[in-house]
Amino acid sequence: MSRLERIVSDPSICHGQPVIRGLRYPVETILELVASGMSNAEVLADYPDLEHDDLLAALEYGALAAGARRVVLDGGLADR
Repeated sequence: MSRLERIVSDPSICHGQPVIRGLRYPVETILELVASGMSNAEVLADYPDLEHDDLLAALEYGALAAGARRVVLDGGLADR
């Protein structure tokens, strides 16, 4: 199974936000936890039903999403 298969989007779950399949954890939440400085081990300890590959899938999804659009930064535009 590809890691990205762990990410699903269903309009009836979390308003269609990408989530970890079967868990209803939005990918955005996982990315925010890591961006806040939490280590992978800390995230997994706080969310024991989350698997390491779920965390990696969220990071991979975030990387792909960041490369797919233009992001407005304080210093100007960052084209991707």
